[in-house]
Amino acid sequence: MDDFLKERLVKYDQWLASGTISFSSRVVPVGESLQAQQWILPAEQVKNILSDAKSIALQKCLCRVHYSRCDKPLEVCLTLNELGEKFVAKGLARHISLSEAAEVLRKADENGLVHLSLYMPDHKIVALCSCCSCCCHDIQLMKSFNRKDLMVRSEYVAVTDIDKCIDCGDCVKRCVFDARTFTDEQMHYNADQCLGCGLCVSVCPAQATVMQPRQATS
Repeated sequence: MDDFLKERLVKYDQWLASGTISFSSRVVPVGESLQAQQWILPAEQVKNILSDAKSIALQKCLCRVHYSRCDKPLEVCLTLNELGEKFVAKGLARHISLSEAAEVLRKADENGLVHLSLYMPDHKIVALCSCCSCCCHDIQLMKSFNRKDLMVRSEYVAVTDIDKCIDCGDCVKRCVFDARTFTDEQMHYNADQCLGCGLCVSVCPAQATVMQPRQATS
């Protein structure tokens, strides 16, 4: 584990030990994956969170700037209120409108980035980030160091109709959490691994996969 990850893990573990946080981030389904209920977070809608924010700032992803392991878009991190103002004051971010923020999230989805809401010790959402598996510190800690306690899945899960699936493999390429694999020219899906990001839905040419409330599938 490099120093970049160690610094964040030490901070998270201190907050967890003191009980000031229950987790560091939560997966947010992409809007395009949900039909009647877009922008869904487990307790409230992302659009409402952005609407209620005093200010929204857009900045480059610190993780991708640090690691530079992929060519995904850099300017996709939305920081809110006081935290955003701090980054703006330092010249690291710029203020944007609600409609501009929605466009940022749409482009992030096109590029296969997972939306994560980030929390601080006061349990307020301070940022909405769009993350890749190769650079994001939270996804790296979860997948490479088995710190699944740091990330909470969304209240949705992908449900695939195998009879409709044409085994094109497009969803496999988008699955950050290894819920989908492609062997012997066939797509295999493990719903228990799905954290409900919805990236698989928005690329399915056969519309074989939909997002459903997790409790409705249990």
